[in-house]
Parts: sequence; structure tokens; C-alpha cells
Amino acid sequence: MNSITPSAPPNPPKLLDQVRDRLRLKHYSIRTETQYIQWVRRFIMFHDKRHPREMGAREVEAFLTHLAVEGRVAAATQNQALSALLFLYREVLEIDLPWLDNVVRAKRPARLPVVLTRNEVTALLGRMEGTHGLMARLLYGTGMRLMECVRLRVQDVDFERAEILVRDGKGAKDRVTMLPQTLIPALREHVQRRRLLYEDDLARGMAAVYLPDALERKYPNAATEWPWQYVFVAKGLSVDPRSGIERRHHMDEKLLQRAMKKAVLAAGLTKPATPHTLRHSFATHLLQAGYDIRTVQELLGHADVATTMIYTHVLNKGGRGVVSPLDEM
Repeated sequence: MNSITPSAPPNPPKLLDQVRDRLRLKHYSIRTETQYIQWVRRFIMFHDKRHPREMGAREVEAFLTHLAVEGRVAAATQNQALSALLFLYREVLEIDLPWLDNVVRAKRPARLPVVLTRNEVTALLGRMEGTHGLMARLLYGTGMRLMECVRLRVQDVDFERAEILVRDGKGAKDRVTMLPQTLIPALREHVQRRRLLYEDDLARGMAAVYLPDALERKYPNAATEWPWQYVFVAKGLSVDPRSGIERRHHMDEKLLQRAMKKAVLAAGLTKPATPHTLRHSFATHLLQAGYDIRTVQELLGHADVATTMIYTHVLNKGGRGVVSPLDEM
């Protein structure tokens, strides 16, 4: 009689794999996943590769304080590290850390946003052409964030209503913003060219795109359908780091950032303008035109009007619009 040797239990997944799986289960973006994994790894290495389950609030405080004091990181960077470690303990290890009172916090500078004047925007956009020029005009004309523009899909553009639906914006919220009438002809032409590329990909069996959350399982054919295609796409195919599937992804946002940097220099601007500066300028120019701050808040997708209020500090610069006594002489 043959004896059956019980098979050894499978090895449990490694900690970083557990963090990665939990992040995907909670539908965090690929960028957040990459950053959180990096911070967990740095935390473990900082404490000589001790397992986080053997550590707690004291070790977290020591690491965050090190980032602020020795690393001199920005406040936003330290907050990101804190969020990553809180996710590790709460969501993966199921451990609640006591309130972190002893962390030396990085100082958050009270900086005003960089805003271009209308003439500066005109000069900048005059130096940008083609797809990058179209995207820059969309950022200024709609107030979208860089990644919201890059991830725009065909079905999100409503030419008849002159609207753009921004899906899954910051805070996982949808909102509607305007589509400038002056951009409709150029955007229509771009979408028509995009349709030809899509049809070529479809004929080759390479038209599938990434779908968020569980949509790929709920709508099996949606990934290859025209409405779900990205408006602004990469020139070539690439392998999805999560699924391992080769497909056409959206355009790399760094390409637009580089194109704008060249345009800033070519236009002779001295302000450190980036694509996000166009969003700041959109909000400021609407307020200057007399639009209600609540309307601007809704268009920008801010959860709190206090966030939108920062643009009031760059209106009529020179002391809240007060006329200098020198100018009264």
C-alpha cells in the first residue's frame, strides 16, 4: 500500500507582494502602487531589514523624522511616506498604530501657485503645435489636470454639448467641464486621425486598452471598442506592467512636460511654468473675469472651496488690489 506524503503548505506571499495585492484590490493607481512599495521597502531597509510586524509607532516616527531632518524632504513627500506606512499597517498587517505625536514634520511652504498672464499664455501656446499644442490648449481651456488630459477617452468628449467628462479625477470623483468652442475643430480632426489608428490596431488584434476596476470582467468586449480608446495615445505598443499584456497605452505625460518646457524657453518666459500652471491660470483668469468662486471650484473638482480660495491671493497682485501711493502721485 502506497503511503501518500502530504504536500508541504505553499509559502505565504512575501510582504511586498501582499502590499501590492492589497493596493490592486483597493483600486489604487499604478503610480501610487509604485510609490507605496518604494516607501515600505525604504522603511524596512532603514531599520536593518526588520519585519514591520516587529516594529510599531516608534519606528515609524523615527523613519519619518529622519526623512524631514536628514533627508530634508518636502512636506508632501513625508506625507506620502506616512500614507504608505499607514496603509501597510492598517490594510495589510491589520495593526492600528497609535497617534504619531513625536514625528518631526517637514515644513509646508506657504507658496502661491505660478500663474501666467493672458499675454504669457498666448505667447506660450503660440510656441506649441501638433498634438502637444492641442493638449496644452485643453489644459488651459478646461482646467484639467495633466493626467486627466492624458487619460481622456473618446466617450468622455461630447462635441454636441461642448463638454468633457473627467472620470475618476483626484479623490476618485467624476466632474464635467467645458470644451472650448475654438478647440472643437482641431479636436475633431485629431479624433478622426485617432480612429484610423484604432482601426489599424483592431485589424491586427491589438486594439484592447486598459479598463479600470472590474469593467474588463463586466464588459468583456469593451476593451476593444472605440468609445473606450484613449484620445491621446503612445506611438508604439508597450507591455502593461500589471497584466503583462502588450497594447497601446495613453501618451506618456513626460512628453507633454518636455514640450512645454521647450515652449516656455522659446517664448522667453521667466516663470517656472509647467502643464499644471495652465490649470492655475485657467482658474485665476475665470475669477478675474468675474465668475463665482463656487463655479470655479466645481470646474476644478476641488472638494473644499478653501482650496480654490488660493487663487484669490494672486488676483490683482500688489497688495490685494490696493493702489500704491506712489501711483497716486
